[in-house]
Amino acid sequence: MSRIAQTFAALKEQNKTGLVTFITAGDPLPALTVPLLHALVAGGADVLELGVPFSDPMAEGPVIQRACERALAQGVGIRHVFEHVREFRQTNQTTPVVLMGYANPIERIGVDAFIAASKAAGADGAIVVDYPPEECEEFAGKMRAAGLDVIFLLAPTSTDARIAQVAKVGSGFSYYVSLKGVTGAGNIDTAQVAERIAAIRQHVSLPIGVGFGIRDAATAKAVAKVADAVVIGSRVIQEIEASTPENAPAAVQGFVAGIRRALDE
Repeated sequence: MSRIAQTFAALKEQNKTGLVTFITAGDPLPALTVPLLHALVAGGADVLELGVPFSDPMAEGPVIQRACERALAQGVGIRHVFEHVREFRQTNQTTPVVLMGYANPIERIGVDAFIAASKAAGADGAIVVDYPPEECEEFAGKMRAAGLDVIFLLAPTSTDARIAQVAKVGSGFSYYVSLKGVTGAGNIDTAQVAERIAAIRQHVSLPIGVGFGIRDAATAKAVAKVADAVVIGSRVIQEIEASTPENAPAAVQGFVAGIRRALDE
């Protein structure tokens, strides 16, 4: 059983909603990536998404776009991301780390090299926004053979056929995009989210995390009533932007702790 599966199994046993948090590797400074990961865990995050900086992050809103630009300006690339994970694993062997990004950096180093490096560093899986499940059976098979999960996105517009394909090739958990838009955009219609998740569960037995647009404790709490996990990214990045580098880990930990308390109430 993968670290991600173990984490969700433990959450289910404790009747808790998972908290998945996102930061971009190298933002605001490469030296802060690992301290920020530890701060997220200390605040109550159950699964960490670590963004691989990319020049054209098509699913991201302006907040995460800026994070990518800051990281890229400092020369942070996919090989640095592996090093961040390796360093994090020196003192944390339990919290799952999912690499989130786009196909281009993976294709640049090669799929097999990406899988080997991810495994060696201690990562647990990947979300590749522009790898559609219909074209990913070989990639997903290789990932599973290495003990790594592939998490796919589902959207309000996903058809039953697309949902069934995700159920076939995905593992770890499924990521439901709560709105038609980019990360951090708009307000969530929780009633619509509940309706869509009920439809998705007819095909998908994996835990379902809901992200894009969850910005505060109230929204997280509402989504938690129907989801297995809530995913927060842009709002965490905004905490980093509003802080000095020295204070960023404490700010992030405090924000995440507030979300964790709301989920546990």
